[in-house]
Order: sequence, then C-alpha cells, then structure tokens
Amino acid sequence: MVIQQPALPAYRVPVFKELARRPGLDVLVTYTHDPKLPNLEPDGFAAEPSTLRSLRLGGREVLWDPAQIRYATKKRADVLVLTWNAHYASLPIALKRARWSGVGTVVWGHGYSKTEAGWRAKVRTRLGRQADAMMFYSRSIAKRYEQEGFEPERLHVAANALDQTNIQHARENWVSRPLELERFRDQHGLNHGPIALYVSRFAPANREDLLIRATPSLVERFPQFRAVLIGKGETAGELKALAEKLGVADHVLMPGAIYGDLELAPWFLAADAFVYPANVGLSLIHAMGYGVPVVVGDDLASHNPEIDALEPGVNGLTFADGDANALAETLTDLFHDSQRHEAMRDAALRTVTEDFTLEHMVDGFEAAIRYAAGRHA
Repeated sequence: MVIQQPALPAYRVPVFKELARRPGLDVLVTYTHDPKLPNLEPDGFAAEPSTLRSLRLGGREVLWDPAQIRYATKKRADVLVLTWNAHYASLPIALKRARWSGVGTVVWGHGYSKTEAGWRAKVRTRLGRQADAMMFYSRSIAKRYEQEGFEPERLHVAANALDQTNIQHARENWVSRPLELERFRDQHGLNHGPIALYVSRFAPANREDLLIRATPSLVERFPQFRAVLIGKGETAGELKALAEKLGVADHVLMPGAIYGDLELAPWFLAADAFVYPANVGLSLIHAMGYGVPVVVGDDLASHNPEIDALEPGVNGLTFADGDANALAETLTDLFHDSQRHEAMRDAALRTVTEDFTLEHMVDGFEAAIRYAAGRHA
C-alpha cells in the first residue's frame, strides 16, 4: 500500500511506523515539502520524496503531486491513500486511474474547512464519493457525513493522536525527582501559582493575547498567579508590549521557544491549566499527556479536529469565545475547586492514554485500508 502525503513531519512518523508493524501491510509513504512542517527521516517504513507543483489560477491555489497518479496502478499499489484536499488537481485523475486499474482508494483529511467555500465543499464531497473509503481526523465530522447519507461502512476515523512514549517518559522522569522539580519551580517563580500555560507558535489565529488580557483580573484574585507563554512567532513583541501596558509584565513569563519533552515537562507539570483560546490542535493532546486540564474558547468550530478529545467539565473547560473576562472567570472557578481540578487532571491523562491513543488511530487507519482492499478483492 502507498500513502501520499504533503509532508513527513515528526508527529506522523510513529503513525506510519506502527501501521507498518501490522501484519500483511507493506507501507510506502510518498511525501513532498511543506515549509511549515520540516520532514523527518522515515523510521520502520519505506518512504520516498515527490515534487509538489503549485500555481495560482484566478486567485485559487492549484496543487499537483505526480505521486498521486504514479501510484494509482496495480503494478505499484493494492491500496492508495490520498490527501483529501480539493486544491489537488492531480487527485481526481488519480482516483479515476486507480478505479480503472483495480486499486483500492482511501481519501484522508478533515472532510471540511473552517473557511468553507461552497465550491470547495462540493468538490471535496464529489471526490469522497469517488473513493472506496473516506478517513477522517474527527469522529464528529464522520458522523456528519453519515447523517448526510454516506454509507457508514465507507466512513472511517483515524482520530489524531500523539505517540505518548516520550511524553510519558519525560513526565515520569521529572515526577520521580520531586526535589529537582521543586527547584525548577523556585527558579522560575512558579511555586505559589496558580499557573496558566500556553505552548505553541504565537499567531493571531490562536488568540493567546486573551490569556494576557485575563491576567489583571486573575492577579487580583490570586496575587501569585503566573501566565506562562512558551513559543515564538510574529506576535511575540506585541504580547510583551500588551503585558507591559496592562501592568502585569511581572506576572507574564515568556521564556521563548522550548523544544523536546524533557525540557517542556517541568513547565507542564507546574501548570494548573493549559490555555489555548482558539485554533487548538495537537497541542491539546500534548497537554493532556501531562495531566493538565485544557481551557479553550467555546466556538468549537474554530478549533482543529483534536477538539473532539475535550469533554468540558471532565478533562477541561470552555469559556465564551474571544472574551478575556470569561476566561478569567473560568480559570478562577477551576483554581478555586481543588477536588474538581484534581479529577480533571486524572481525566485528561486517561483521555490520551486510553482513548485518543496512537494505537487507536492506527486501528482506524488499518480498517480503512482493509475495507478499500476488500472492495477490489
């Protein structure tokens, strides 16, 4: 089987490695280059690069990946998993060639767009109907397709997950050394708290400014409150200036970008809440791996498919979207109820170690592949 991808980022390598371990699956991944996602070397599976061509026609971006068509033949693949993106002009050609050649096809993607255009939704739906199987990142979106009349057996879910191995190793490494963790907290002024943490790239779509805007109110109620924002990006300077303007610079820590779970773990373990106001994605799964409740804006459509892992009141909370005062109130309620807070910590960790796991993601992937193969047996 061949999986065509726009990139081979770090978080996908464990997925394909686990898939290649499954009996009877011979995995080849083709990938191009996405400037936002550095490619890693394959580990445990075969991979080869392809060249993505891009041009603009009438204000619309058109993509062409020759690998989509090259592998749509029985000589090269029994099943072809294709990126489900209406911008690929090569995709409908690949689906037709695969059907003529007797190759099973799976289209894999969101199944929707946060900035949906009518034409794109129609094209995406048409492409989905041409494939043997559709594979979604989100259970809720798959359910929506079923309600719209798609055959349930063709709909599969590979809910996005992270390999928890490094996260849990880093967590246990620090938890097993409580004195060092205590010194870390002392060093960074995190020992009294409460602490609200944000870890990601700084970008307007993420609305990390809301955490800083909520800080004055939180400091009034919790004089030792700290907002910690780890990352870098185009709005870093604006965020620091905002903290100064609001008079809370001493309560806002911005240590810059930090990479690697061993380095990030003590920050997560010091945090009482992980705040990602809008556009949250895999960062939600990452934070829950450390047992940190997640707090996000309640416009769930503004987030990415990983929002399915959030159960408000169980492993995290929501606040009125875009409202810093509402964020402050939500965090205040969380910080004041220690019993509820501890229960949310436990539930967050269970969510990503029992339900939204790499193994379950690959189970969905495997089911889609075997279904598509069975249609051409």
